[in-house]
Amino acid sequence: MNSLTDLVDVVIGVDTHVLTHTAAILDARTGGVLAQLTVDANAAGYAELVEFADTHATLRAWAVEGTGGHGAGLTRQLEALGDLVVELDRPERAQRRNGAKSDPLDAIRAAREALARTRLGSPRAAGDRQALSVLLAARRSAIESSTDAQRQVFSLIIAAPENIRAKFRGMKLPAMLRTAVKLRQHPSWDQETTTTVTVLRTLARRVRDLTQEARDHEREILRIVRGLRPDLLEQKGIGPINAAIVLCAWSHPGRVHSEAAFAMLAGAAPIPATSGQTVNRHRLNRYGDRQLNRALHNIVLSRLRYDDRTRIYAERRTHEGRTRREIIRCLKRYIARDLYRLLEHPA
Repeated sequence: MNSLTDLVDVVIGVDTHVLTHTAAILDARTGGVLAQLTVDANAAGYAELVEFADTHATLRAWAVEGTGGHGAGLTRQLEALGDLVVELDRPERAQRRNGAKSDPLDAIRAAREALARTRLGSPRAAGDRQALSVLLAARRSAIESSTDAQRQVFSLIIAAPENIRAKFRGMKLPAMLRTAVKLRQHPSWDQETTTTVTVLRTLARRVRDLTQEARDHEREILRIVRGLRPDLLEQKGIGPINAAIVLCAWSHPGRVHSEAAFAMLAGAAPIPATSGQTVNRHRLNRYGDRQLNRALHNIVLSRLRYDDRTRIYAERRTHEGRTRREIIRCLKRYIARDLYRLLEHPA
């Protein structure tokens, strides 16, 4: 997408919050502020904001912060009207001039940032892609909660009274959970033992329910991925979860303008760190979508284990003096390139 100054007459920056949205209309040629408005973050407020924009120019673009969060409702409304929406991240504190902070200032900053960009990002697609995002978040929450509960079960068993601890001696954690689910109270037990057994049973059942919930989400994720891009599942090392994460980050054709940009989005592109006499030096990229970066990492580990071409590459690079971490970083960059080409140009 070209610069906004060549496409529209005004740019409307929007600072989004839970209860209100603040908009600032800027002239696309001069960057001057034409008007400002704060509305409620609901359907009536969105309609008021659109009516407010109609009084200034027909050729317009919206620079919205948090199109997938607080600005999601407004973004859907604008896209339904056919308006051009530019996705922006929320500003870092260091970027705020002299520490100044207010909703109108942030709205103006959003519009001017969009005007300054030569590459403009569009909001991620809704529909099935958003459904995948919701399912991934729910599955991640279930797994994390299950893991916490399993740790608590193990700790409680270690500190439990001896008559309870003896029931679990020599067991691995999965067997401990199965045993804890079936625990029953005994009238002769003291308060400590009774409470420990009650809590152990509750936590074990929680783990069981959360594990089943995660499996249900995984089945639904697999169904959606098969409907969207079954070719992703044919790639080595890519299962339904990694495929869903990749699809959520990529979203739709044209959103990411190049394979280098996709690698940067994934945090898999090295950052140049050349200065003075120090040349050909790069810094590890710790930015970008960390879920996408983790998906690439999992794909690399799987291919190092099961893919002959990847193992041959790793052996060759090892003989050249590269460490395992450096090899994995190189492979993540190559895989990001291949995935982008597959997503943009399916066979």
